[in-house]
Amino acid sequence: MNQQQSSDRATPALPRRRLGRTGLDVSVLGFGTAPLGDLFGLLDDATAISAAERAFALGVNLLDSSPLYGHGLAEHRSGTALRRLPRDEIVVCTKVGRWMDPFHERGSGSNFVGGAPHRAVVDYSYDGTMRSVEQSLLRLGTDRIELLLIHDVDIWTHGADAIEARFREAMDGAYVALDKLRSERVVKGIGIGVNEAEMCVRFAKAGTFDTMLLAGRYSLLEQPALAEFLPLAQQQNIGMMLGGVFNSGILATGAVAGAKYNYKDAPPDIMQKVAQIERVCRAHDVALPTAALHFALGHPAVGSLVLGAQTPQEVERNVTALSSPVPSALWRDLKAERLLDADAPVPA
Repeated sequence: MNQQQSSDRATPALPRRRLGRTGLDVSVLGFGTAPLGDLFGLLDDATAISAAERAFALGVNLLDSSPLYGHGLAEHRSGTALRRLPRDEIVVCTKVGRWMDPFHERGSGSNFVGGAPHRAVVDYSYDGTMRSVEQSLLRLGTDRIELLLIHDVDIWTHGADAIEARFREAMDGAYVALDKLRSERVVKGIGIGVNEAEMCVRFAKAGTFDTMLLAGRYSLLEQPALAEFLPLAQQQNIGMMLGGVFNSGILATGAVAGAKYNYKDAPPDIMQKVAQIERVCRAHDVALPTAALHFALGHPAVGSLVLGAQTPQEVERNVTALSSPVPSALWRDLKAERLLDADAPVPA
């Protein structure tokens, strides 16, 4: 770590918030490691690891990973970065619901174009969950994980026909395993990580969860989590992490050709709405991604935004955007044009 990075880490640029009832204080920006698993493109080790190190140097203390990301590669790379600073400085969050089979090669069709060659086995059973945790500890090279989330129990991943069986398996298996680890103080908090607010509600009513990571469903573009789930999270003191606050890219790039929404090319109606939001942002001299970050942090249930990054420069842009001022008139105008839910809380 160079002198500049050491100085940055001594004076963190990012504020921290208490994450629900976990007892953990996390930076308002977390480092999401999906890109470190060769998401959509190959990434060399040095660049991937330096991105994580830069995030830590700028005050990020929350690292979010998953066995799925690069079929273990993201956890391997994260572990290398973790070993270069005191372990107590970082809150590590990873997920269960898949373990990696090293004896069978992975199939085709994954968004992780590189990564490890191992096949992902979907398994929400008790034993499968414990196997997943053990593998993650080995890949991360650590003796503990602060937060464990049940991953991808949603219709997006499994389809409408299979979701009921997956939900039962997760509650009867994965939840029981994680609850045991929590009771033994092996982990500080347990939760779920999904793409659907409705599944967050189901899990919140079925068990006792400390934190949840919801991707894409509370953003400047759309707020389906606002009506039921986020009030429930506040009522139960569930610490919220938000992923996908750029909706797979379109709120970072704007409504340009090839812009991505939900991991695919954005459809015309989404392109149109984003273009309208961009127009209002330009009138207030605010960059679209800056507005997206500030809005997502405006809800009182939200503890941290988990942002993926491939390079140190991307990390720096995210931190800079968060420190850029946003006038309150921007939110007023977005609501006046019905581009933002009238009941959505906004930053002061």
